[in-house]
Amino acid sequence: MEYTTLGSTGMSVSRIGLGCMSFGSGREWMLEREEATELIERAIDLGINFFDTANVYSTGESEAILGDALAGYDRDAHVIATKVYAEMDPDNPNSSGLSRKTIEQELDASLDRLGVNTIDLYQTHRWDSETPIETTLRALDDAVRRGKVRYVGTSSMWAHQFADALRTSDRLGFERFATMQNHYNLFYREEEREMLPLCAKEGVGVIPWSPLARGVGTRPHDRIESTTRGRTDQYLEQIPYLQGGGEEINERVQELAAEKGVTMAQISLAWVLHKERVDAPIVGTTSVDHLEEAVEAIEIDLSPSEMAYLEESYEALPIAGHE
Repeated sequence: MEYTTLGSTGMSVSRIGLGCMSFGSGREWMLEREEATELIERAIDLGINFFDTANVYSTGESEAILGDALAGYDRDAHVIATKVYAEMDPDNPNSSGLSRKTIEQELDASLDRLGVNTIDLYQTHRWDSETPIETTLRALDDAVRRGKVRYVGTSSMWAHQFADALRTSDRLGFERFATMQNHYNLFYREEEREMLPLCAKEGVGVIPWSPLARGVGTRPHDRIESTTRGRTDQYLEQIPYLQGGGEEINERVQELAAEKGVTMAQISLAWVLHKERVDAPIVGTTSVDHLEEAVEAIEIDLSPSEMAYLEESYEALPIAGHE
């Protein structure tokens, strides 16, 4: 395993983070506790020390599974990231958003489920247009000062919103967002226009979600629905990965994978790992074999001409992932 410094935090994380959205019972393709624990333990064996979850993943089940699995290991050896924003209780209007009330109550609930005193990276899951950014940042700053959170991060939003948040933190002396978990992969590169340059300028760590394009980068485009997730994942219908040259890109991934004797997933992930502005992509999987393949992708070398070949067919796509 290789390790990198996460943005300007000084904190070392594995080049691949294990995404934990697939842990729990929220969807039919997800892993129940025993299988999820096996996957987490194998990740640790492989040197992964960075785990990303969210309160909303299976309504807290993912956090609980992760916390229980890590309880038998050295807590200081691992970096735990979780998120807040999405609705946790349809009967409680204050169980979502980024108000001080929501952040404080959901942070305490996440700490309890994870079984820790401090969360290494606490992220806002999306932008809350109903709450002033000053209110959100003050609540997050207080969480850091109280020792409940070490660093704060955020996820997909417009670049102008992120710039506003960073400037507000600087103006008021609040803890800055140290990371951006954005939507970025070989099939969706709109973040290259504004968000990635902004992160580079501001020293913000980049930890993309869906680096394999929800499976589109792992198999031929005419076989996407051959898996349970491919048939049932509603987000695949909303994100236009196969538009704008996507099918051609998919075919070039197939071609290059065959030439190198590796899998399509390894080529797709290697592409992300070769992008200078990316620190550690968040890889979600339900298979130990696929996890091992992902780690092996770190060692795959793509030449500048191979990178250009994979990128050549890309065309601009509608923005996806901010909601």
